[in-house]
Amino acid sequence: MNTPTCGDSRIDDRTGADTRADVQQSAVRSYYGETLRSSRDLRTTACCSIGAMPAHLATILARLHPEVRDRFYGCGSPLPPALGGASVLDLGCGSGRDVYLLSALVGESGRVIGVDMTEQQLEVAERHRAFHARAFGHARSNVEFHRGDLADLTALGIGNASVDVVVSNCVMNLVPDKRRAFAEIFRVLKPGGELYFSDVFSDRRLPRELLADPVLLGECLAGALYVEDFRRLLAGLGVADARVCARSPIALTDAAIERKIGFANFESITWRAFKLPLEDRCEDYGQVATYLGTLDEYPHALDLDDHHHFETGKPLRVCGNVADMLGGSRYAAHFRIDGDKRRHFGLFDCAPAAGAVAVPGAKASCC
Repeated sequence: MNTPTCGDSRIDDRTGADTRADVQQSAVRSYYGETLRSSRDLRTTACCSIGAMPAHLATILARLHPEVRDRFYGCGSPLPPALGGASVLDLGCGSGRDVYLLSALVGESGRVIGVDMTEQQLEVAERHRAFHARAFGHARSNVEFHRGDLADLTALGIGNASVDVVVSNCVMNLVPDKRRAFAEIFRVLKPGGELYFSDVFSDRRLPRELLADPVLLGECLAGALYVEDFRRLLAGLGVADARVCARSPIALTDAAIERKIGFANFESITWRAFKLPLEDRCEDYGQVATYLGTLDEYPHALDLDDHHHFETGKPLRVCGNVADMLGGSRYAAHFRIDGDKRRHFGLFDCAPAAGAVAVPGAKASCC
């Protein structure tokens, strides 16, 4: 008996794949380009934001054009810190809300590329480029938009190791060929670059026939990946350690939708993963990380994920992977990493035994 894995028909079955992909993409374009006229037309909370937007982003959001804000269908605010001067790619940019938030964050020396498959959404984004350049005091726009397949960035001229950060907001569930899409992400990221994205995930594999339902697909449910298949997919691409930054349950508030797909549970999850040669387990090398408090928006503390909270100036014991994430990425300027990997102490201990000797001034953290 064949056991389905991340390589099963949910992700990359090639039998009739092109036809199914065309039908799926056509349904998505129709739902987001014609059926939905604003975010108020959504029938579930799948595309609603996780928690409150950080104050510094809310300030920028208030300056965005109302049409751009109103046509936003994302499921979080997947914009990481330390973006000044960075090149950022937004996959599934839609009306350009996150692209324009990023435009302000990267500054005039940075660059933001938005990619989407829906012409009507991109028309909204394109017509407000000059408006936002003026709003942010830029001599010229630092954003560009492309219509195309999120799983074929080569066709859009996006080269190998050409961007610092890739973000995506409740869109990867809509992509038929998810394996290829994530492979493209890590192709275009520079070494040490970061994928930071929010999307909808399920607690089980979903029947493929649900993809034929345009509402379930458009509401970001039918294409949701089983979270363990997502982990396996990344592992197959050499991404050994992805981190959960935030998660929130999704309520199926529409009775008709609940009858069709209420057998599964869904979450909106924000992840981060780095293009780094990390280990598949958290290993202990006796390393300690200290946040320097040098990011203006985060003077007192900074979170790496849902269980690494770095208070400014307070050393924290970390595994080798966390040390590499912080020291091998653009965050290196904002952390001090003490220790190296010359001596190994076994698996990183999530719950040190009573009487264990602690690093002075540091506490253990579960990876």
